[in-house]
Amino acid sequence: MSDTPETSDATATTSETGEESNEREAYADLGATTEAAMDIAETSMDRVHELVPQETLADRLRAKSVHATGDPEFQHLVRFTGADKDEPVRAGARAVLDERPIVTDITMVKAGITGRGHDCPVRKAIGNGAELAAETGMTRTAAAVLELDRESVYDGAIAVVGNAPTAALALADCIEDGTRPAVVVATPVGFVKAADSRERLREVCAANGVPAVTNVGRRGGSGLAAGLTNELVHVASDVRDGEVSLETSNRSSGEDREPRDGEVEL
Repeated sequence: MSDTPETSDATATTSETGEESNEREAYADLGATTEAAMDIAETSMDRVHELVPQETLADRLRAKSVHATGDPEFQHLVRFTGADKDEPVRAGARAVLDERPIVTDITMVKAGITGRGHDCPVRKAIGNGAELAAETGMTRTAAAVLELDRESVYDGAIAVVGNAPTAALALADCIEDGTRPAVVVATPVGFVKAADSRERLREVCAANGVPAVTNVGRRGGSGLAAGLTNELVHVASDVRDGEVSLETSNRSSGEDREPRDGEVEL
């Protein structure tokens, strides 16, 4: 398999000189672009916002978790690892703006990452590390994570695990050994090792200063991981449009000020 990162789709346009150029398509929730689709998406999120406070950046990911699972109670299962609960969102949005790679554990998660609102390369781990898996007997996803880590793929990347607990455990080992993703989004699902793998990731990320978004319990999955990652893209798009600021509040330093028009106060 080629080591070349797989990139997200971009729209090719033709300039007046006849040369093709790539322009970033505007972020659209769930890929909705038609009037009917946008109406459904907006109505759905309006109903979610009736159930989830919208006071912080972290609340945006809590709302997305409810949207992705259809369960209002899921907002209480999301965990944020960082100096404050907004830090993983800020780190993820900055990574999107810096066009850092988005690296998923499996194909299904990669398929759920929006191709709009960002220019980040998007690639999956699965498919790498086949020889390592065969030699050691470890799972293919764990071997894939370790193989990509050998190539320093995860350093500075948005690391996303939506399916495989062993991939989350392997990623935790990599972080413990010095790898530094920009942010981790991990929601592996299942009855075996899923909750434990997320707990270990939280502990390792906290100990090594890596921002992370995870959840507690057995639930999770690829759709949730993709949805949370897409919300990081959405936040980045809002920053680019001047609707959101990633600057931390000055109140901690004793400087009070009124938020600017359109700015989310953190």
